[in-house]
Amino acid sequence: MITVETLSNYGANTKEGIERCMNNEEFYIMLVNKALSDDKLTKLKQQLIEKDLDAAFETAHALKGMYSNLSLDPLTKPISEMTELLRSRCDVDYGEYMAEAEKQFAALTAL
Repeated sequence: MITVETLSNYGANTKEGIERCMNNEEFYIMLVNKALSDDKLTKLKQQLIEKDLDAAFETAHALKGMYSNLSLDPLTKPISEMTELLRSRCDVDYGEYMAEAEKQFAALTAL
């Protein structure tokens, strides 16, 4: 079960995330759970496989905003790095970034 404590142990900056949620812990936890049910990470992976860098940038940018606003720092980091590369439409191997994002997402969902 996701709690403020388990999120803190995961590496999330829960103090900052809760502040963004009007200091409402329940609202913060609800938003984290909604983020976990979002399928944009899977969509991003497919867009990268298809080399649709325009769509991948839009998806990565949306994920970066969502994860950043919730202060899910371990998950935000690889997504942010991908977003900046995609902003320039860099045709690089995103496999390492996706692997880290998927690893962090799995660790978060395991809470």
